[in-house]
Amino acid sequence: MQLKKLKPLTTDYLESIGFHWHTDEDNTSYISDEVVVVSEKEVDAYYKASNELYGMFCEAGEYVMENNLFHELNIPFNLVEIIKKSWEDDVHWHLYGRFDLAGGIDGKPIKLIEFNADTPTSLFETSIIQWAMLKFNGLDEASAFNSLYEALGNNFKRFVTLETPIEDFEKHYKDLNFKILFTSISDNLEEENTVKLLQHIATEAGYKTDFEYMDKVEFSDDGISKDGVNFEYWFKLIPWEDIAIDEGELAVILTELINDKKVIIVNPAYTLMFQSKGFMKILWDLYPNHPLLLETSFEPLENTKQVEKMCFGREGANTAIINADNSLDVKTDGEYDNFKPVYQEYVEFPQDENGDYYQAGLFYAYEGCGLGFRKGGKILDNSSKFVGHILE
Repeated sequence: MQLKKLKPLTTDYLESIGFHWHTDEDNTSYISDEVVVVSEKEVDAYYKASNELYGMFCEAGEYVMENNLFHELNIPFNLVEIIKKSWEDDVHWHLYGRFDLAGGIDGKPIKLIEFNADTPTSLFETSIIQWAMLKFNGLDEASAFNSLYEALGNNFKRFVTLETPIEDFEKHYKDLNFKILFTSISDNLEEENTVKLLQHIATEAGYKTDFEYMDKVEFSDDGISKDGVNFEYWFKLIPWEDIAIDEGELAVILTELINDKKVIIVNPAYTLMFQSKGFMKILWDLYPNHPLLLETSFEPLENTKQVEKMCFGREGANTAIINADNSLDVKTDGEYDNFKPVYQEYVEFPQDENGDYYQAGLFYAYEGCGLGFRKGGKILDNSSKFVGHILE
């Protein structure tokens, strides 16, 4: 793999555009001043892989529905009904997700690690920061595979037009006059500003939008509202499993609202099914030995180096790399050990000369649309750095 040094963005500039999580606890920059050099051939392979994988996820999702495999995926029971309903009705449109991938920049095949389909992070970094880095260094922003901002705007329009041409959005929208309420928790500036970026994109797309913190959103039999105004759409950067576990009463209310067609929630409930790392096992059952997949099981693999992780673990927590002789390579602690474990064949991430590992993150919004990287140790955790990219 190749890296190219760039002049970093200043702290003042980053904060002027709302990016305040630029420095880690050890006082080092969260944004790397190097970018990964990729070729058009490599980008094309990432793009095709994401589109093929999403089609496989949809096929496997139908299989889960038909065979009622929610328990196997560790899905909380109080979300099963709303997942089924959101899956059945096409108006529940998936706005965006992020595929985490190994390989692709090191001459090795692309392999799916997992799909962050419900509440993916690094959207701000991928869509805005790496674009700004190229501009700041006098480089053409087209020197990257990054149409995420535009793709999100188009996908917001598809909420109304669905599969009809998005150019018809204005005609459809004028008839419906839909509004979107954007929500995050109140004590996380990173999530709040990510949500407000999405709000800005939706406003540019032509919607009437508003923002409110989760603890102030009004839920009733009539729908979801703020200051007495009902919203047809509700975007929440709150994981579905957190709603199920911590807000059981709210899960019931949201299920009733979906059943009564009082609101459309983004991302839809069925994305929790995709988010479950157990879904990798379903994919392996349906597509055994597929070149984009790694062997995955709910039981430890035999005589194989593997990764143990939890169905709904986050940021590399509660993850272990286990050698083929069952000895432990490395392990992280965390708060997700109450979830079901899955076991996935180990694949080594690309490495640079300093020994840092790189994982590709490819955003999907109707199609593959935004590439970025994270670098860190063998298990990428919340201390990992964001790394942009540039086309040769």
